[in-house]
Amino acid sequence: MDMNGTTKFSPIVDAGSDASSILAHVYRALQAKGYDPVTQLTGYLISGDPTYVTSYAQARSMICRLERDEIMEELVRAYLQGLDG
Repeated sequence: MDMNGTTKFSPIVDAGSDASSILAHVYRALQAKGYDPVTQLTGYLISGDPTYVTSYAQARSMICRLERDEIMEELVRAYLQGLDG
């Protein structure tokens, strides 16, 4: 607490909060529920409708932590890295 009685809070950094980890988790959750992850994630990215992502294992709430452009950047990054290797 500072002298004015105000408490400063720092956000808790979740180890699995980066785009790559979240996408991997959502991918596994969609597979586990019998969905085609590519189709479902494409639908989400195009429409912005989170119901394309299952709520199983908190996948929907996790994907909603990310901006869609952040997801696209991660997908492009992973794709291009795959071309190098």
